[in-house]
Amino acid sequence: MTGNSTDDGNMEAILDVMGCKTRREIINLLREEPRFVSQISRELDIGQKAIIEHLRAMEEAGILSSFFRKIERGRPRKYYDISRDIHVSITINRNTFRVDVADEVLRRKQLPPGDDWARLLNIERRIKKGEWEALEELKNLIRLYDHLKRKAEDILSEAEGLRRTE
Repeated sequence: MTGNSTDDGNMEAILDVMGCKTRREIINLLREEPRFVSQISRELDIGQKAIIEHLRAMEEAGILSSFFRKIERGRPRKYYDISRDIHVSITINRNTFRVDVADEVLRRKQLPPGDDWARLLNIERRIKKGEWEALEELKNLIRLYDHLKRKAEDILSEAEGLRRTE
């Protein structure tokens, strides 16, 4: 397995989170708005103690963040929210078993998100670690991108020509 912006321990934690249905349900709830423990517990019909453990694991993995908000009466409540965008790409075939994890910090380089971006970042990380066989993979990727770019330019040129003849 490989990871991009995260170390292997953090990648394992992220995969662990995604492998648990309850944690995926919590993440799905938090996509709507930040919530506190008893709200999540009530909406999922799961005990607060279990919810707290799931939230703790997701916060340690860096998927969630928490903050306190004052309420009218009583002490402030601790709310949980999704802390960052994370892209996970898993490739399994006869020749490859690869897990790539990229977060929003890397996406700020303004390159398009997706499997190819995650693959490119993985190659970069491997080269920086001295895994020189990744250079050949990078050369192949560059050849593929060059071919795709030429094909896209051909399609564009043809489409513009057709549009002018109409």
